[in-house]
Amino acid sequence: MRIHLIAIGGSAMHNFALALKHIGHKVSGSDDQIFEPSRGRLKKAGLLPESEGWDETRITEDIDVIILGMHARLDNPELKRAQELGIKIQSYPEFLYNSTKNKKRIVVGGSHGKTTITSMLLHSMSKSGLKTDYMVGAQLEGFNRMLELSNENEYAVIEGDEYLSSPIDRRSKFLHYKPHVAILTGIAWDHINVFPTEESYLNTFREFIGTIEESGTVVYCSEDEKLTQLIREFSDIREDIEFIGYTTPISVPGDNKTLISYSDGTTVATKLVGAHNYQNLSGARAICNVIGIYSAEFDANIVSFTGAARRLEISTEKKDFIAFRDFAHAPSKLKATQAGVVGSFPNRDVTAVFELHTFSSLNKDFLPQYKDSMNSVTSAIVYFDPAVVKHKKLPAISPEEVKLAFNRKDIEVITCVVELEERLNLIQTSNSCVLLMSSGRFGGAKLPF
Repeated sequence: MRIHLIAIGGSAMHNFALALKHIGHKVSGSDDQIFEPSRGRLKKAGLLPESEGWDETRITEDIDVIILGMHARLDNPELKRAQELGIKIQSYPEFLYNSTKNKKRIVVGGSHGKTTITSMLLHSMSKSGLKTDYMVGAQLEGFNRMLELSNENEYAVIEGDEYLSSPIDRRSKFLHYKPHVAILTGIAWDHINVFPTEESYLNTFREFIGTIEESGTVVYCSEDEKLTQLIREFSDIREDIEFIGYTTPISVPGDNKTLISYSDGTTVATKLVGAHNYQNLSGARAICNVIGIYSAEFDANIVSFTGAARRLEISTEKKDFIAFRDFAHAPSKLKATQAGVVGSFPNRDVTAVFELHTFSSLNKDFLPQYKDSMNSVTSAIVYFDPAVVKHKKLPAISPEEVKLAFNRKDIEVITCVVELEERLNLIQTSNSCVLLMSSGRFGGAKLPF
């Protein structure tokens, strides 16, 4: 097919372009800004647009389908031209479903842990020789792309995001996928710009459970109260679905590894850090049991799993110091990530540095959700850029408002990149840990770790 991607530079979108070219489609694309690593990867594949910006003359009648990314706006000239010509326009989740509708789809959903569990599944399936199509939200060791499509694979493993599909498709992405097997990790209100109330956020998960294919399976974290309530709602409505709960294994930290004990009595050693990661292991293990990779095989496979990029990724390590980078940005993710590091290094000082970067985190109405979310660490630092707040067209926020929201008297709030760099350079690297948490880049600061 002849496929054009509007907003090709995005993390998911540029991987779609690479995968589609790999399987033989004729691919083109456009964007007004393309950053690394997308730029370099597209250029290497011969898919980098000749110039940045939108140009309606790129849209011609020989295009079979337009894949529209979230970065595009409703008044995008290429989008408007495609609509005038009557060309088929799809969001990437819709295109992904159409490409995998004849496969057994496994979808990983929830407010946290999606990328990690998807990564664990792909790692274990690969070790067991079970080839699969996939879509995951991070670059994984041993995989060329974040997306793989084929004609012959029986399975498709998809990270199911609850955010919007495209500017003209306001459904949550995961509502497209209609899984045969799904996992839900937990529900914690996020994306306030799309879900202005907690109930509206819960409703999209209700809709997701309703999309499960007949006689499907839902694996869920039975420790999550909101999620468990939703499962109770559906246990009578969807009697055809098998609901399988999982819990966090007991863990005992040791030197360079932790012993975790599953509910079936099995004890295994792992180098992964944090109770939330052990919970993720339990969830991935439960899904693998559903598809025929049983516990002993999963346990053997996962020994070599080192984690997904920017999910408690070690950036610096020496004798008595370690620094992690993590994608955490929602309150529940902050709490889980910090608790994981503190629990794994109980005798070290832990400094947590968090960037307010997303629309929700920089929104005055959402800030109170961060109350007590950085109270488990020794030292807490929050950075935000007032210019980003302005760019997102949000009301200005002050350092004092941020301090009040986090409810920690000694929390440090920094709004200048230079000051952030200076503060990071003062952190002691003896008997300590540093945790850098952001879905952005800390304003381009030069990080010492």
